[in-house]
Amino acid sequence: MKRFLNIFFILHFLLFLFAVNLHSQVSQPVSAIGHVIAEVIPVFTASETSQLNFGRFAPGPQGGEIIITPESTISVLGSVYNAPGIHNAASFYLSGDPNATYSINLPSAPVILTNVSNAKTMQIRDWMSIPASGFGTGLLRNGFQIVYVGATLKVGTLVDNPVGIYTGTYNITFDFN
Repeated sequence: MKRFLNIFFILHFLLFLFAVNLHSQVSQPVSAIGHVIAEVIPVFTASETSQLNFGRFAPGPQGGEIIITPESTISVLGSVYNAPGIHNAASFYLSGDPNATYSINLPSAPVILTNVSNAKTMQIRDWMSIPASGFGTGLLRNGFQIVYVGATLKVGTLVDNPVGIYTGTYNITFDFN
């Protein structure tokens, strides 16, 4: 019987060691800390800082054109007399994420200017800009850039375009890439 008890205790002891060993091999939950990052970038903005201004002029007997380049250089073609005064290209201040690229889309159809007194009209066409229009042509160095815009104003005769102030609006799209 003593031998039976020794075997019984040895078996129980071995079962106990087996159970302890089995319990230690079961995987324990482990936790870790994860990190998250998010970056808020500047909002892209565009605002007009100066209006496109063809200045003061008088139509001649055949009419003509006034061209304002993006550098604010003026050229007059045809029978248009350019009077002294202010003329300039438009400018737009763009801001946003530093070194972001953008595209410029200028008006593709003529833009109409209307005389505020009598509803007579003139057309603006042949838009140009610095940087040039097109896909990805602009770059926001240090988070900003100024875009200059010029165009050609088609002027009729004095009958077509009587004395007065002519105004209008146009859309330029800056598509940030």
